[in-house]
Amino acid sequence: MRRKLEDKNIRKITRIGNSSLGITLPVGFLRELKWREKQKVVVKKRGKSIIITDWK
Repeated sequence: MRRKLEDKNIRKITRIGNSSLGITLPVGFLRELKWREKQKVVVKKRGKSIIITDWK
């Protein structure tokens, strides 16, 4: 079943192993940013949001 256009960026948090959680990112976002598999990124918490930026 395909998602509605307005719901395509809604993601679920899933368990990875015993102590980690993860989410998938929309492939369109990653293509636009030209990010690749195994690329290092920086994750920061700002209020109730998470900011993910390229690692330099």
